[in-house]
Amino acid sequence: MLRLVGIFLCFFMFSATAPKVVAADSDRLNLKWNKAYPDETIDKAALGLEWTLSFTGALLPNSPSGIYIDGDTIALDLNELGFNPDALQQLQLLHRKIKDSDEYKKTKAIDLGRYIALLIGSSEHYYALTGVPEKLSTVLSNYQLLPEKAYVNHSGVSKQHRIIEFSAPEKRKQLLISTEIDSVTKTVLEYETIEIIPNGQLRFGIYDENGDRSNSAKSSHSEAGKPAKCIWCHESKISQLFNKQDDFPLYQTYRQLQDKLIAYNQYLTDEKLQLKDGVRFSELQQHTLSELLYISFMEPSAERLSREWKLPIETVKARLSGLPTHVYSEFPFLGQLYHRYAVEKLAPFRGLPVSGNVREASAIEVNHLR
Repeated sequence: MLRLVGIFLCFFMFSATAPKVVAADSDRLNLKWNKAYPDETIDKAALGLEWTLSFTGALLPNSPSGIYIDGDTIALDLNELGFNPDALQQLQLLHRKIKDSDEYKKTKAIDLGRYIALLIGSSEHYYALTGVPEKLSTVLSNYQLLPEKAYVNHSGVSKQHRIIEFSAPEKRKQLLISTEIDSVTKTVLEYETIEIIPNGQLRFGIYDENGDRSNSAKSSHSEAGKPAKCIWCHESKISQLFNKQDDFPLYQTYRQLQDKLIAYNQYLTDEKLQLKDGVRFSELQQHTLSELLYISFMEPSAERLSREWKLPIETVKARLSGLPTHVYSEFPFLGQLYHRYAVEKLAPFRGLPVSGNVREASAIEVNHLR
């Protein structure tokens, strides 16, 4: 991945000298960047895009990168992003659906934030791109779990108790699985998996009590949400425990589990820092640029909508008249915001629909890969 200090120069040189057509039309997709906050630049947006592509399995070879900037548009060349053949086939299908949308036909591009929301805000899209199996049994068949287990009764995520198991790390391959159980009956309620994939990222899976893949964790007993929430929370790391746990017979102690998780994360960190291609794992906070892209799309300001819709700000504000606004507490600099579901019907064109929420389960969950 290009170093942050040089990314603007490299992109400027490309936009000034390189031909605009970077791939055959079938393999090229144009993404429109719409500035959402004062400090945002297209170079930051490109970094956020790189992290999103990395989350979904792209290797992102440094040269060529497959990401090309021209003005306020980013062009993707699918063949240069380092996706495996199965993921590439799924992306090509999604891109065809995008190009058939009213938005793409009218603007010759898709909003960058919409694209991010489609990649990771739809659990089915994320699963298809990263290759998360439909059955837990398939996941387990690829690993040898270690005999020791750990018991967690004060989870910072689950409202229930958890049994934690893991395989031994083998370079960039490892499985960690959490079995959510009822604290009284010990009945299995759900499974959550974390796998390390070749580009150094974590791959998240959620399975119901029968081992069938789910779009999200059940809110009745977990705060885990959808895979995109796992991505946001874990920050490409194997997280250690937030709360102290009680010790139980036949299970590892709290201290043993904590030490093991710290050691596994250090092993993963060392492996990631040896990678020559991909995102810059030494700058983990860059992942926030990905989150800002989908947050500012799902909860846009009037100013951002003015750029997106190519309408004067006065016209946009008139259309939005009567709609409530709010401030995003984590990023108040985004300003007064609206909800995408409330403003979408007011747009001058129709984009390919996105799920109602990127991180949490919602009434609208899209799957454009069927």
